[in-house]
Amino acid sequence: MPTYSYRCTECDNAFDIQQALSDDSLTECPACKGKLRKLFNTVGVTFNGSGFYRTDSRKSSGGESKSSSSSSSS
Repeated sequence: MPTYSYRCTECDNAFDIQQALSDDSLTECPACKGKLRKLFNTVGVTFNGSGFYRTDSRKSSGGESKSSSSSSSS
């Protein structure tokens, strides 16, 4: 279940609560019965595994190789 952060607009009371996605947002402060606002925080996202970089899913072209480009002409 996700955790949501709320802050009261009147008494500045802030708290976190776990709610299901299907639950309605809280609207009334439990301390002073004022209006609540849902706070949105940044989320840390980490992409692990292959396929997230340009070079991971591309095949090298068969027409040119590194050894042929390094040949010297005398």
